[in-house]
Amino acid sequence: MPADWLVPDWPAPHGVRALCTTRSGGVSLPPYQSLNLGAHVGDVPADVAANRATLRDVLGVRPVFLEQVHGVEVRVLDDAMPDGARADACISLRQGLAATVMVADCLPVLLASACGTRVAAAHAGWRGLAAGVLERTLERLAASGGERPIAWLGPCIGPRMFEVGDEVRAAFEGRDPSTARCFRSTGTTGKWWADLPMLARKRLNAAGVLDIHGNDGSDIWCTASNPLRFFSHRRDGVGGRFAACIWLDG
Repeated sequence: MPADWLVPDWPAPHGVRALCTTRSGGVSLPPYQSLNLGAHVGDVPADVAANRATLRDVLGVRPVFLEQVHGVEVRVLDDAMPDGARADACISLRQGLAATVMVADCLPVLLASACGTRVAAAHAGWRGLAAGVLERTLERLAASGGERPIAWLGPCIGPRMFEVGDEVRAAFEGRDPSTARCFRSTGTTGKWWADLPMLARKRLNAAGVLDIHGNDGSDIWCTASNPLRFFSHRRDGVGGRFAACIWLDG
């Protein structure tokens, strides 16, 4: 495993494993160098397949890749599910399948039930977050018999780089006025710096998830501020995707 991949520092239950890739460890050429895992961004398909095989070898289980559309659909993984199922979150209830989301500025959220028998990964860009992708994922975990989970937030675009308009602020404040503190004026009318990790923490807290680890909004977690480590769509336009994975390891 490349040295700069992230292994979450969190009190995961026994048998739960997780990691988050970076740009390192793959074969893709610029502007996708090197471990691009996205098959939809214009990279050479054979290179993407080789990169995904590298990830599978490191995990020791199959990472299931979704077609993410910034929505709230949640899939429960099984052996018959191919890569490319349309959803923005997935749940794994068995060994051998890693719940996986790809990102390049959006926030990956990993969840594990307290007993360590159920795990989930959610793709939380601002649209999905505002629409309720985390709440929907938690509902599906509960429906599967999961206890209140713990959460880990991975790298995403940071609060000093994520410029949004009034419509984004309104999407959150309309539901929860206290989210106003997650937005700072850029100095331009109608433009705000948005704190995506803080917004996710507030949504998780409101849903009863209080044990949250990982991304605290500091620069080391910012995809746009760390070009040698992370892909960033906002920074680069054309580029790759990295992945956050969580799985049951017996």
